[in-house]
Amino acid sequence: MSLPLDGVRVLDLTNVIAGPLASYQLVMLGAEVIKIEVPGIGDLARKMGTDPKMGAVQMGASFCANNAGKKSLTLNLKQARGKAIFKQLVATADVVLENFRPGVMHKLGLGYEALKEIKPDLVYCAVSGFGQQGPLSQRPSYDQIIQGFSGLMSVTGDEKSAPLRAGFVVCDTMAAMTAAFAICAALFRREKSGYGEMIDVSMLDSSLGTMASWSISNYLNAGKVPVPMGNENVTASPSGTFKTGDGLLNVVNNEQSQYHKLCDVIGMPELKTDPRFADRNDRIARRYELKPIVEQALQAKSALEWEILFDEAGVPAGPILSIPQIVNHPQVEYRKMIKRFKNVAHVGRDISVPRIGFSLASGQPDVATPPPVLGQDTDAVLAGIGLNADDIAELKQLGVV
Repeated sequence: MSLPLDGVRVLDLTNVIAGPLASYQLVMLGAEVIKIEVPGIGDLARKMGTDPKMGAVQMGASFCANNAGKKSLTLNLKQARGKAIFKQLVATADVVLENFRPGVMHKLGLGYEALKEIKPDLVYCAVSGFGQQGPLSQRPSYDQIIQGFSGLMSVTGDEKSAPLRAGFVVCDTMAAMTAAFAICAALFRREKSGYGEMIDVSMLDSSLGTMASWSISNYLNAGKVPVPMGNENVTASPSGTFKTGDGLLNVVNNEQSQYHKLCDVIGMPELKTDPRFADRNDRIARRYELKPIVEQALQAKSALEWEILFDEAGVPAGPILSIPQIVNHPQVEYRKMIKRFKNVAHVGRDISVPRIGFSLASGQPDVATPPPVLGQDTDAVLAGIGLNADDIAELKQLGVV
């Protein structure tokens, strides 16, 4: 069975993380993604990552993470002929995705209103830091800037270390997932109604939307200002990260039955009826009184031993793994989360990329080709809209492609 987005053509003008990660979700679902890059320069991420040798050949580790399966077309949108070619491509496309500063595409004469004249049912998605409109819309933005604006840093860390940046680009990532979700929704409606859509994705909005369940809702609806609590779980106790006789262990007790089971496993059944901790709300209020009692009991065994015992008893618990440990974990291997390409051209060695975060009964979402060399598909894409070899050679000579 074909993948859900089979037959969908996406023109991807984005750079670095939020946009490319969004289109990467689409390409894994079967879409044809044509990555449009500046001739000779390409996506900024081509030079990014921790391996200088990969960056030197414009195949940076950061670029490889989000661009497998795509085609690369170099095109200068500042030249009239470049704009004309882009418009020809729009006529064949279903989606245009961009993450320029608001107003840039309009100044190029390639904004949504102009492109809608060419393709009335076009789905156009713009990803930016603060959205296409509003008092901050023209501010440049990066993930860490949005982490600070969103309140995320204010609740990350503990009272000594906060405000603290999250350990990965969470705001870029949420904008990417939001964009991919919105594009799929717009394509679904288009199938029923024939209407296209202009999608305005804000990194700030996306981040706030994902923080709503606890941090924002507790403030808006309960008047509780969130504070940084480190590895403690704000919603329950004893829940968080605990020291054992050897190593750290995450334990969660959201339900009364889980707390009772924990007390039995650690050999302290009396805690179940201790008036200080018997009630859930009392445990939350006295979390820093209860935690050292639990940790003292946990000194009897290692984190690995406790994890097994808690799991057998039905108490949610798990280790704190490193990135190498989790990407090589049997669970990740079983789920086929990592795709490996052998001896990738231009890099001279294997490249591994993450797959999409779900599976389908009809078939595994996947990518067939490794991240593209800059401009490797230019000739084929241009030939697909009717340009011949002489036309393409002239465009190259003029610096259009």
